[in-house]
Amino acid sequence: MEMKGILPALVTPFDTKGAVDHDTLASIIEYQLKAGVKGFVPLGSTGEYYALNNEERRAILKTVREVVGDRGILIAGANGSSTREVIEQVRQTRDAGYTNLLIAPPYYALPSQEELIGHYEAILEAAPDINLIVYNYPVRTNVEVGYEVLEAFRNNPRVIGIKESSGNLLRAIEIGSKYKDDYQLSCGSDDQALDFLLWGATSWICGPANCFAKQTVDIYNKFAAGDIFGAQAVMRSLFPVMATMEAGKFVQKVKYGCELAGFKVGNARMPLKPLTDEEKAEFRKVFEATQG
Repeated sequence: MEMKGILPALVTPFDTKGAVDHDTLASIIEYQLKAGVKGFVPLGSTGEYYALNNEERRAILKTVREVVGDRGILIAGANGSSTREVIEQVRQTRDAGYTNLLIAPPYYALPSQEELIGHYEAILEAAPDINLIVYNYPVRTNVEVGYEVLEAFRNNPRVIGIKESSGNLLRAIEIGSKYKDDYQLSCGSDDQALDFLLWGATSWICGPANCFAKQTVDIYNKFAAGDIFGAQAVMRSLFPVMATMEAGKFVQKVKYGCELAGFKVGNARMPLKPLTDEEKAEFRKVFEATQG
């Protein structure tokens, strides 16, 4: 499976009663496909997987798979706080028809690198028909997918890539150089996307693509065509809104961006609170500046 192009980390829309809104989810997917994205990542951080129950997760996986069909690659998040819980999520996701899984270190347990290697080994053994993309997001898990882990799986054909969301560009540079023949590198730090592409990333698993699908696809396509300065110009226009998102309340801002783009996705689930009127006004200002 090749990870190429823009792969939106899908939001989970909620209706006015707080239930998952599958019709709006389908509309967002169609909007993104029309813009030229290459695949989708449901049940990630942007999708608030941690705030969903298993029935909701299964229903979301079903909707995404049915709407997308063969029009894009699918990578599903399957995470939890223990190896046992993650394996349960992996099996559920596999049963829903997904074979490419994005898995971060277990949160709260704080495993060592040796324990994290054992965690991923147990997942691969329990589900021998999946491909694994490791997800390095230490700001959320407080555990880094270190080079010791990458060394342990560099010759494993089923560990196919890494989504790098540490915000440390030097890590991306080293992974894109030292491990270029072992792992497909995907950008997970939105404000560094062009830098990632320059250093060997082949895809961008992108939360802002929910509301900036055309612009993010344009960045990737211009870069792939060799128009580095064109890609830079689009990235420069998006950078203020990307920086605002990365500064905090990321999920709420992506969801508000979807609202400004015409999709009623509802608020994030508690404990996340809606943006204040002041925060909305500030975000709307940088959002509208990208529409010129």
